[in-house]
Amino acid sequence: MLIGCSYQRGDHGFIYAIAHIRGGGEMGRQCAGGLLIGAVLNMRPDLFKAAIAGVPFVDVVTTMLDPTIPLTTSEWEEWGDPWKEEFYFYMKSYSPVDNVKVQYYPNILVTAGLNDPRVMYSEPAKFVAKLRDLKIDDNILLFKCELGAGHFSKSGRFEKLQEDAFIYTFILKALNMIPASGSRQS
Repeated sequence: MLIGCSYQRGDHGFIYAIAHIRGGGEMGRQCAGGLLIGAVLNMRPDLFKAAIAGVPFVDVVTTMLDPTIPLTTSEWEEWGDPWKEEFYFYMKSYSPVDNVKVQYYPNILVTAGLNDPRVMYSEPAKFVAKLRDLKIDDNILLFKCELGAGHFSKSGRFEKLQEDAFIYTFILKALNMIPASGSRQS
């Protein structure tokens, strides 16, 4: 599902799209989410000014090699069993963390939850570390790990509003829509 919206403020405006690329399974198991964002950032970073990778599944091979992780063995049906050579190399060809390279990347915000049973915080942390090591630009690269959250972030109405405000601030900063310190917009 792609949602397009526009925002105007004086002569500063922008259009953004939110791609809901993995829902509750309505589109079948073949619809991947955070992995897709990581993959397209590696393949075509020039298409984006900013990206938000929310609890992204980006270290496919390492995660799927560990059968002690609760969801791993049941996910072999979807991703393949990397203990089998043909699946290992195929998975490595698209795994975002394994395909970060020396190039320009857009502004990126990556989130994680310390207590996430689906995507361990180490995956997005490893992705960010590799990006920091190899990217050749000065664009923003933030890693935000919620220490008291799981896969769906913090709970509570005010905590969700605070998280939304953080994300919107990141977007506005990435798009140079936040005034310089000390100046005011009318």
